[in-house]
Amino acid sequence: MITSHTNPLLKDIRRLQTRRERGRFVAEGEDLLAAAQQAGWQPVHLLRSGVDVSEEALAKVSSLGSGTRALGVFEERWAQPAGPLCVALWGVKDPGNVGTVLRAALAFGAGSVVLGPGTADPYGPKAVRASMGAIFEVPVARVAAIDELPGVRVALDARRGDVLRGDAWDRTGDLTLVIGAERAGLPPEVLAACDRAAHIPIANESLNAAMAATLAVYELTRVPEA
Repeated sequence: MITSHTNPLLKDIRRLQTRRERGRFVAEGEDLLAAAQQAGWQPVHLLRSGVDVSEEALAKVSSLGSGTRALGVFEERWAQPAGPLCVALWGVKDPGNVGTVLRAALAFGAGSVVLGPGTADPYGPKAVRASMGAIFEVPVARVAAIDELPGVRVALDARRGDVLRGDAWDRTGDLTLVIGAERAGLPPEVLAACDRAAHIPIANESLNAAMAATLAVYELTRVPEA
């Protein structure tokens, strides 16, 4: 059992928690580890309090204020952007929003979540926790330009374009929904590179990026009433 705070593995985990080292990531808590197992992900390292590591030593590397009873280290996985519905995040800097979008993508069956420039790390501790296990289910990709995204690219903008409607999507092809940061929105050059724009009609100025993405993905995937 590991008891020393200077153990080399614990030092590696600290670097992963602060994202000073990439390629692997940490998932904390029994629920996340169960989600990983269900999705077929095997941890590179598994540390259980009182079994593999002392409670005190594990608490020193936990990113949770209350500590954790179990922690797993996993290899990052990167996919290619894929439809039929792809959700692309552009400049969404809050990792909690990124994790919540992953959760929404899983709930409504999006084919992938794509990270554009300036978007928070989906494998950071806050994003992994906010995903509630969706990080192990939803393919995650990275791109540098809009033209790398599949199908028709629809920019979700606070005011531009038509009202977003699910029946506007031709299901015979792919569609990518492009979402920007809450306050700044999408840069002009990104809007110009998309095929069209759409908006969610609201009474105030804007929605939280994760909330906007959740509403939009629900609208695009819901089955119209007969």
